[in-house]
Amino acid sequence: MTDDAGGYADYTFVAEFYDDTPPYAARKDIDFYIQSARESGGPVLEVGCGTGRVLIPTAAAGVEITGLDLSDHMLAICRRRLRQEAADVRDRVTLVRGDMRLFDLGREFALVTTPFRPFQHLETVDDQMSCLQTIRRHLKPGGRLILDLFNPSLKFLTDDGASRESGDEPEFTLPDGRRVVRKLRVAKRNYFTQVQECEIIYYVTHPDGRKERLVHAFPMRYLFRFEAEHLLERCGFEVEALYADYDKAAYGSKDPGELIFLARKV
Repeated sequence: MTDDAGGYADYTFVAEFYDDTPPYAARKDIDFYIQSARESGGPVLEVGCGTGRVLIPTAAAGVEITGLDLSDHMLAICRRRLRQEAADVRDRVTLVRGDMRLFDLGREFALVTTPFRPFQHLETVDDQMSCLQTIRRHLKPGGRLILDLFNPSLKFLTDDGASRESGDEPEFTLPDGRRVVRKLRVAKRNYFTQVQECEIIYYVTHPDGRKERLVHAFPMRYLFRFEAEHLLERCGFEVEALYADYDKAAYGSKDPGELIFLARKV
């Protein structure tokens, strides 16, 4: 994840809500990343580790893992969650604050992962290539990258109604009793740069009845299948597999499905 220090999204209050948000809590990708981490033999680098949603279960599965994130708020929650884990789990984890576009950890990894699409916060090809080239430098010979993207829906991209608040997510309650409902909207689209200005709106009701509306605004660049493949190849990767979902369903078997690339350093 990135925050306003890197020019992207501010996760100041989002980090506080993140682990209780139903779509994130129920996201069915954790087993996929644990299996991939085990198969790699480790160590693993997770780019955009956030609150540790994937990172902590991976460490609990016995794999050494480093988490990189730019958001101090996300990392603070990840550290707090780690303190609740057994000592052997904590010992397998290293957390680093850094920008995914350019970092130097001084070591190599068998696998680098990008769960839940942090790569799509990069708005330009230069930033995307800088990120992929930096990741490649941190991979062992023959090491692999899992690049997690959403598969663009042409129907959604041409839906004028997306500019209105929408969504049917259930209300959720935070540990302090605040009740939260989220709505989504696309404030602006640029079809030439493929960047959408997205907003997630949080309607919060406090235990005393006070209400507030919080807006998480961020850019999200979509990539099409062959665009992403060419980008990977330009940066020294060979695509070994492309999945439509975390059950490893073949690309094209689900509509729109995901774009989950398994790419090897060459």
